[in-house]
Amino acid sequence: MNIYEVLQRPLVTEKTNDLLRKNQYAFEVEKTASRTLVKDAVEKLFNVTVESVNVIVTPGKTKRNMKSRRTTIKKPVMKKAIVTLAEGDSIKFFEGVK
Repeated sequence: MNIYEVLQRPLVTEKTNDLLRKNQYAFEVEKTASRTLVKDAVEKLFNVTVESVNVIVTPGKTKRNMKSRRTTIKKPVMKKAIVTLAEGDSIKFFEGVK
């Protein structure tokens, strides 16, 4: 797997903005990506040192269609990675995002 395929998008929410104080960054990653692939991708793309990677798989939520209450729509499964960087490292992409 190519390192550009591992990280799909950064997650910018209120909760992930609080993680920036702890030098942690959140990304949506490929469903088949492992911790080591995420670590290698972040280190190579952003030129930083990664201390740890926590991976969370969120189940797809079921929603009802309001026009026909019998039909349901299943949202896809999402895999997130919270990356902790070494002291003094930061990702410039996230700076200034509030």
